[in-house]
Amino acid sequence: MTYDPTRSIFAGMSTAALQTALANAQQAYLDLTSGAKVVTASYTQGDGAKSVTYTQAQLPQLTALIQQLQRQMGLISGGRRPVRFVFR
Repeated sequence: MTYDPTRSIFAGMSTAALQTALANAQQAYLDLTSGAKVVTASYTQGDGAKSVTYTQAQLPQLTALIQQLQRQMGLISGGRRPVRFVFR
């Protein structure tokens, strides 16, 4: 399954808004992994401002948010194709 940025929850966000959201999420991740107990990440989407509070136990969700933002911005691909060997 390939990633379709037009069907993403972040579809319609400007590049500047995506960059800000990514920077906030990455900072929240750094704060959590460095020992802070609770971190809030905020971003603005087409239907208004969103704010999410993360705790140490929610690092996987925060990681998924960062990866989704990166995919939306085209910074990472959706995944690798399976490796296939061709014998000639």
